[in-house]
Amino acid sequence: MRLKNGALRLLTVIVLGTLLSFSWWYTVLNVRDIGEEEEVQSQFLDLQRRLQIAEAVNQRVSQELTSVLESIKHIIAEKRSATRNQTKETKKDVNITGNRKYHVLNAYYYLPHLAQSENSLRPNVAIGQGRTNVSLVLGIPTVKREKQNYLMDTLNSLLYELSQEERSDCIIIVFIAEADVQYVNSLAADIKKSFPSEVQSGLLEVVSPSPGFYPNFTDLKETFGDTRERVKWRTKQNLDYSFLMLYAQDKGRFYVQLEDDIIARTGYFQTMKNVALQKTSVEWMVMEFSQLGFIGKMFKASDLPVLVEFILMFYKDKPIDWLLDHILWVKACHPEKDAKHCDRQKSSLRIRYKPSLFQHVGTHSSLPGKIQNLKDKDFGKQILHKAHTNPSADITTSLTAYQQFSIEKAYYGENFFWALTPVSGDHITISFHPPVTVKSYLFRSGNIEHPGDKLFNTSVEVQPANKLLLENMNEGLLAKYEQTKDGYVRIGAFVNGVAEGEVPPFMEKVTAIRLFIHSNSPVWVLLSEIFIKTDL
Repeated sequence: MRLKNGALRLLTVIVLGTLLSFSWWYTVLNVRDIGEEEEVQSQFLDLQRRLQIAEAVNQRVSQELTSVLESIKHIIAEKRSATRNQTKETKKDVNITGNRKYHVLNAYYYLPHLAQSENSLRPNVAIGQGRTNVSLVLGIPTVKREKQNYLMDTLNSLLYELSQEERSDCIIIVFIAEADVQYVNSLAADIKKSFPSEVQSGLLEVVSPSPGFYPNFTDLKETFGDTRERVKWRTKQNLDYSFLMLYAQDKGRFYVQLEDDIIARTGYFQTMKNVALQKTSVEWMVMEFSQLGFIGKMFKASDLPVLVEFILMFYKDKPIDWLLDHILWVKACHPEKDAKHCDRQKSSLRIRYKPSLFQHVGTHSSLPGKIQNLKDKDFGKQILHKAHTNPSADITTSLTAYQQFSIEKAYYGENFFWALTPVSGDHITISFHPPVTVKSYLFRSGNIEHPGDKLFNTSVEVQPANKLLLENMNEGLLAKYEQTKDGYVRIGAFVNGVAEGEVPPFMEKVTAIRLFIHSNSPVWVLLSEIFIKTDL
């Protein structure tokens, strides 16, 4: 019995000990879990605090970067504004330059000699009013030629029949690609004398490069079978195009590359503008308005910096038209596809317009000794005269007609009138039998192929059938008209090669209309349109 009770007590002690052990371990484990939880929570709070600090720092840095970028944009805008304001006409000589200086990414790498002169990329602005924000900028590089110079004819062709609205939406830049300051000044003076209104309005600009722009051409390699002289010529030509494009890049929306020995088709300006605006939703890089060389190539002004940099990379290696094809290959062609696929891809970036708007007319190349008779077969025939139905008349002139181009054929709309150089006192007289009532007149000199053969310092005169009008010339409405000694009244004059106006109603019937030339002319004369509107 005692043994049984002892065993019972022993069992009770063991059970209680076990329970106490479990209770202790539970307490210990519970305390450990609570400690770890508190430690984790503390670490989490610390991490959260650090993230908040980092976020605040990031926001502050972001604000500072935004402020810096805005400051840079403001500085760039101020510089551009200052540049535009400072590209004014620079007196008569090119010694005083504009403050525009152009930088192309890596230009000093491709042309390391530029670092030798601070002004190597600064254009000499001989003529310019700082016009910007136009639709079309036309670039014409020109150089001193050993033989015939075609520049003036080219400018006359481009300006021929441009409307006033078109003249206000265009800039023609003549780039005299010569370092000879005397030659640049002389040619700029000739342009200013020949086109005073175009210069004054800002339509026509003349610039030349800094003397430090061109490198030493003596170390060029002869490639593609070209002579050293030809390699130098095409290398300099690439640099000329590049400089001209840089100057033109911020002046308008589209840039058109031309040459100094071309003629333009009537309506070329509006045609190019319309085609370009119709393609605004299409990705293109060049529009071709002539199939010859680099003539009539239009680019978006925003693409010019990329194009110039590509040209400068390889300016010593290949001609400009080859380089243009190469950049199209880089942009469009898949290296694993065939040539036909490449041509299709390039055609999407290279848009060809027909008929051609420009024709090459020069025979003597800017490369000394080279004769070239290149013609664009897509240019077609030009309208060289415009016919009207004029009243029956007898036409006489003191001018000497060239070959079959008579004044009678011009008056009756069969051809244009072309005559040798006029002198002071020459005339063209249109006599009416019987007298007629003339409401208005139009005489247009020059045509698209010979735009410079215009009438200068020439008046339009009428001979009234009523002789009593001449006796009262100093009274009333007649007082503002000048009377000639031989019975004519001057009612108009040629301006930019065109004379157009109305005959005052009080003149009633007239027996003759006369074009009277008051001074010797430097050129031949061509009449491409004659229109006498009568009161039928």
